[in-house]
Amino acid sequence: MKHFLLSLSALIAFAGLSSFKDKNPNSKNAPKVVNFEIFGSEHATTPIIDNELYDHVYYIVSGHGGPDPGANITVNGKMVAEDEYAYDVSLRLAKNLLMHGAKVYMIVRDENDGIRDQEYLETDIDEVVWGGEKIPLSQSARLRQRTKIINDLYAENAAKGYETQRVIETHVDSRITNHKVDIFFYYNDRKPESKELAEGMYDTIKQKYNAKQKGRGYTGEVKARDLWMIKESKPPIVFIELGNITNEFDRKRLLLADNRQAIANWFAQGLMHH
Repeated sequence: MKHFLLSLSALIAFAGLSSFKDKNPNSKNAPKVVNFEIFGSEHATTPIIDNELYDHVYYIVSGHGGPDPGANITVNGKMVAEDEYAYDVSLRLAKNLLMHGAKVYMIVRDENDGIRDQEYLETDIDEVVWGGEKIPLSQSARLRQRTKIINDLYAENAAKGYETQRVIETHVDSRITNHKVDIFFYYNDRKPESKELAEGMYDTIKQKYNAKQKGRGYTGEVKARDLWMIKESKPPIVFIELGNITNEFDRKRLLLADNRQAIANWFAQGLMHH
């Protein structure tokens, strides 16, 4: 089954299940451990630890992909590309949300990458979007493609009774080399929940840095911005920049798998508490 929904409500062939009722991941017959192929062979096994996000829907969007690698830089003869690192963090976040009973869609998807633990993630151009469509080179076409998919799914899930639906989009910044930036968040100022989510995730990240790296200081920011994905996505959205890929300090946040996992863990905690 090549294109599948990341939710317990749609586990069919790839999980070895013959059926699973929609919106009922908490059934007494629900599996406690599920395999999701999109996470790759080493990370497919996903324990379902609680139902805290039951009836929540998340649309996870990693920036760029396909013919567009996004921001990139060559380090030690290897290309470090925005789309690969944003995708890896997004997969890790998706897995965390699934572990708490959420219904999750990976809007941008690569069927053969999975979660990867290498520092230098190999680049490719075979990413597609939900449903298997190729990603257009044109930025305008790409953004319209993604918002249409999200908004169509949003309508379908709303009709099924899902009230809590959210979009989380990840990117990597590319400012001048000596400009170090922390993780920062954008929201739609016309949607109060978008602002609340962004501020909640910001607060969580700040608290985590203060606890884990005392004296480090956290200089990220949270503010409204009028980007296409932010203003055109019907569900409330949080648009996240993970750091500056051209800055050596920021890049370490992305190159180390443990750091990527920590970021995904903190994002999930921020979403769960707001």
